[in-house]
Amino acid sequence: MRYSPAMKLALTLILAVLTQLAAAQSKPLADIPLKDINGKDTSLKAYAGKALLIVNVASQCGATPQYGGLEVLHKQYGPRGFTVLGFPCNDFGAQEPGSPAEIKEFCTTNYKVTFPLFAKVHIADGPEQHPLFTALTGKDSPHPGRVTWNFSKFLVGRDGKLVARFDTGTEPDDAALVKAIEKALAAK
Repeated sequence: MRYSPAMKLALTLILAVLTQLAAAQSKPLADIPLKDINGKDTSLKAYAGKALLIVNVASQCGATPQYGGLEVLHKQYGPRGFTVLGFPCNDFGAQEPGSPAEIKEFCTTNYKVTFPLFAKVHIADGPEQHPLFTALTGKDSPHPGRVTWNFSKFLVGRDGKLVARFDTGTEPDDAALVKAIEKALAAK
């Protein structure tokens, strides 16, 4: 089939617009607005160049003792450019009912947590899902699928892209998780 020059131009313009729309929808994780546990506006830009383990946390969950292992990872790999980021969530079994101050107190008193904590977020699918978790779990994610419980873990590489995902049953000292962190840290 032969296209006229006008038709070729129109198709080129349509393709360019669609490409721009797709690029706009895949906003970098670092550009997504966040609030820290104290309610201060922030983003992942503060962690540029680091490997990140983003975890939805809860203080009244059977997996809550994972806070201890997450703190070990944070301290062990922190000097190499790694940070654990905790995002409290009350979506699963209402296991994080506390206020920001209560969450912070619980984490520091019971697990000596020093890694950054953020404001409570909605992670379950739906219109209230936080944009960070939409990006981490949505159809455009390299590891799509809804979060089903607390202490799901998302490993983000130094380049700011999701490289691995681990469910609640993966303990912080699990060999596969540790290997993935080591690999993310080795990538420059």
